[in-house]
Amino acid sequence: MTDAGADDERRRVLYIIVCAAGPASDVGKLVTLAHQRGWDVQIIATPSALDFIDAEALEKQTGHPVRSHYRKPGEPRSPKADAIIVAPATYNTINKWAAGISDTYALGILAEAPTLGIPVVVLPFVNTALAGRLPFRHSVESLHREGVHILLGSGQFTPHSPGEGESRLDCFPWENALKQADDYRAREI
Repeated sequence: MTDAGADDERRRVLYIIVCAAGPASDVGKLVTLAHQRGWDVQIIATPSALDFIDAEALEKQTGHPVRSHYRKPGEPRSPKADAIIVAPATYNTINKWAAGISDTYALGILAEAPTLGIPVVVLPFVNTALAGRLPFRHSVESLHREGVHILLGSGQFTPHSPGEGESRLDCFPWENALKQADDYRAREI
């Protein structure tokens, strides 16, 4: 078999970038859904998100180490992403990304993705006070212009009232983000 044939048979790689927000502890639900749809999943966590997730359980579930820092020389590279889901995405991560700040491994991946042609789906978890701020709205608009698909607004993710995020954890729409990634994947096949 040629190398091209082997590449055609490899599973598509989905990076899930997890930020420090309430739903992060349930990111394993998204991993399960992605595996059921044939994705090979790599978890990348912001440094703050490490306190929200069970990295050991996610490593067992994905078969890959949870990455939060750049690799050291000589360490193996992660497989190249075919699509990226950022979920839950925080106010801070969205604003830093749009501003071009790349001070973490997760933001470094996100900074390159639009110009590398990697489809990115963002599922924010923000409250109405933050979502209504002009800097956030500008960041969302800026990322949209770069081709980033942000699931925010009616029928997608609706920001919650300040102090009420915990009541929204069970209904966080992981499925919506995966559906978008699957739609990108279907267009490529």
